[in-house]
Amino acid sequence: MLLSTRAARCAALMAEPDELYPERILYPRNTRALPKTPVVGGQPIEEETCMALRALVFGSCALPPKAEWARTGLTLRPYGQSLAFGLRAPRNTTRGLVTAVQAVMLKHFLFKCDRQEFRTGPEALLKPPYDRQIEVLTSAISEIIWRCAGGFSVSTCPNVVSNTVPKAVVVLPQETPYIQHSVQYFQDGLTETLHLFEFNSLEDLEIFIKRYLYLFHDEGGPGAKLLLYSAVLSRGLSKVRNDLEDPKASILGGCTEEGPISIVIFVLTGRASPHLHNGVLHVGDENTYAVPQWGVLIRSEVGFLVHEGDGDVSKQLGSRLKTPSLPIWVTLCLGHHGVLFNTNRELLRNYHAERRFEVQYFTCGGSHATLTVDTRANETSGTSDAATMETTDIAATPLEKLIRSKWQDALIQWNGTPVM
Repeated sequence: MLLSTRAARCAALMAEPDELYPERILYPRNTRALPKTPVVGGQPIEEETCMALRALVFGSCALPPKAEWARTGLTLRPYGQSLAFGLRAPRNTTRGLVTAVQAVMLKHFLFKCDRQEFRTGPEALLKPPYDRQIEVLTSAISEIIWRCAGGFSVSTCPNVVSNTVPKAVVVLPQETPYIQHSVQYFQDGLTETLHLFEFNSLEDLEIFIKRYLYLFHDEGGPGAKLLLYSAVLSRGLSKVRNDLEDPKASILGGCTEEGPISIVIFVLTGRASPHLHNGVLHVGDENTYAVPQWGVLIRSEVGFLVHEGDGDVSKQLGSRLKTPSLPIWVTLCLGHHGVLFNTNRELLRNYHAERRFEVQYFTCGGSHATLTVDTRANETSGTSDAATMETTDIAATPLEKLIRSKWQDALIQWNGTPVM
């Protein structure tokens, strides 16, 4: 009975609300709207850049791109309520990117607040007012673009030491298309209308993003696509191609239902690497030259955890993602993206804090659960009962197995009923 209950909880948590209740209205609207300032200035996108950008992201500029990227915004949930810290998004290939943005937002909600806000406690921090929601969304978008431009670390450009000032690029749509429909280029209504804006300081970038935040935020708008395009152009087309390690590869080529891992890594580290290991590995055999595979070059503030089935060993997750500097992880569990987090900044710095603690799991589909993780089970004996742990692991839900990929042999308890 216990196993079936836990399994049912996990299955319901992984399912999307519209899959459980088809007649249910999925997303309530916010009660406040952002001001819609007309886009002024910028440089119209050049034909060469437009075609190269579309091809690098979607694989071809002669075919229509994935339609969901033109109608998925970075949309906030109603302010001041439960889950007000969260973004809401449908389940499609944008989900990985939106979830990674969500993780960066949680960093700002929990750990980048002033002292007065911090004194209110984590529960209040996770039910932010409208102004705080807007501030955090603005900061998260700006931070991601700035990181992709190399604004936080020279490590975003392996083997290159440069003193040049970072140049962030933001793209916003206008009404005039600068490339006509042809056999070589299929108009998508957005890419060919873009204006490019460049920034050399994070402060100026944040001011600009806040002014035009509605273009990123509006539900049914192209916010996810604008952010991805801005990140790619800030990183540089040639550098992103090098990150992918295949001149013919595209970011969304052959991606899974919720988007490729490389987009998550791009948002978290500023490099669109398809690899999760630390540093660089040289892969080859006696018949071929060893080819370098660039993974994660520096410890990330926000981490990444993966569980894709008991037999999957293909993803070598390094410690720089498994043990980030803050207790927030983007998760990929059997094809579903979510965020796992703890509200104690010192969790990963203090051994005693990791003995027994709570973690929260959230998806941008609206699922939320709280679990208690207890790592003290084998402290007294110093050894584990292999048979007992094997039985426990077999009975574990996929989410529990994902958590144990970080805290091996931990006892995990579900607290209450998950919100869906």
